[in-house]
Amino acid sequence: MTTSDTIPTHALDIEKIRKDFPILQTKVYGKPLVYFDNAATTQKPLPVLKSLEEYYKTYNSNVHRGVHFLSQQATDAYEQARKKVAAYINAAYDHEIIFTKGTTNSINLVASSFGRTFLTSGDEVLISGMEHHSNIVPWQLICEQRNASLKVIPVDDNGELIMDAFEKLLTDKVKIVAVTYVSNTLGTVNPVRDIIGRAHAKNIPVLLDAAQAIQHMPVDVQELDVDFIAFSSHKMYGPTGIGILYGKENWLNEIPPYEGGGDMIKNVTFAKTTYNELPFKFEAGTPDMSGAIALGAAIDYIQQTGINNMQHAEEELIAYAYDKLSAIPSLRFIGNAKHRAGAISFLVGNIHPFDMGEILDKQGIAVRTGHHCTQPLMERFNIPGTVRASFSVYNTREEVDELIKGIAKAKKMLE
Repeated sequence: MTTSDTIPTHALDIEKIRKDFPILQTKVYGKPLVYFDNAATTQKPLPVLKSLEEYYKTYNSNVHRGVHFLSQQATDAYEQARKKVAAYINAAYDHEIIFTKGTTNSINLVASSFGRTFLTSGDEVLISGMEHHSNIVPWQLICEQRNASLKVIPVDDNGELIMDAFEKLLTDKVKIVAVTYVSNTLGTVNPVRDIIGRAHAKNIPVLLDAAQAIQHMPVDVQELDVDFIAFSSHKMYGPTGIGILYGKENWLNEIPPYEGGGDMIKNVTFAKTTYNELPFKFEAGTPDMSGAIALGAAIDYIQQTGINNMQHAEEELIAYAYDKLSAIPSLRFIGNAKHRAGAISFLVGNIHPFDMGEILDKQGIAVRTGHHCTQPLMERFNIPGTVRASFSVYNTREEVDELIKGIAKAKKMLE
């Protein structure tokens, strides 16, 4: 890991960025908020908040179904947001962008629709040992229904995938590979290009859970050649309740709708229903219009700040935090991958992570404690959970220093 004294200075004015996030002025127990729970959800900048307010104050209306002015205005803004998402991830077509409720909903959609179409008895789905429950349970459900098997790429002591094992598991029985781009617990950046390349060499499609990647690094779906990708608005400075499923056009045309209802139909009779064209085939019912529009505002904010600039700033901060944490006696990292983004997980001596989290909270420092919806990964490391500090572009070295002081105080109280 790069030492803090060799870290280059990034180009962003972090203090200026912090002013865009009103919640960062909050005090917790009389102390300034230090927010290191960004992997759970990021805070929202003023342009996103203003976007939500403007929608509900000035053109609140349902989309796609009205000829009146407000409906057309809302429809235009909603579809413009789709175009912004497509441009952000470099999708070939706007209609490859499906609005969902979030990453979990997106993965459930693919697991159900793809599984009902392509999984049969004896087939296999291949995931990794560091997956979030939302990329485990949906596949278990469809495997149970289709009498298929779920196989798991093992994780080594550094929190990295064992790629030799992946190669052996990638047999002709595998019908889809579904892996996380970045581990929400370990911060490990997986070798997704290698994974996709090996899978495609055997004509096996790949789904990437990009919930912890999309806000930290450029994601180009055409360059990756990925078949499906899922992510959430609320982890990239947008509102909750809205997310994205990207799918290659040919796959989205191949699989059936996940839900039935309004807007996903072309024609309905009691005898038969024909489905709408992409993307509406997968968007049943009234969507989260305000959420989609505000997600578009979040993407505008990221684009204006520069995702490469944000990545560099965050990498510098994580390197600084890693160095500072490394100096704490009895602290051990859970996961020590060569390529890391977003988060650092650790334990201190025999202190339970919940106890550490509570002491830090009383000092105004928000971290996440527990299993982080990765219980099988906790079992792999034989631990009850971790303390996870997760970072965003608005975090500072001074906040890291406060974290270090907070841990020292907790050690003094609890060890």
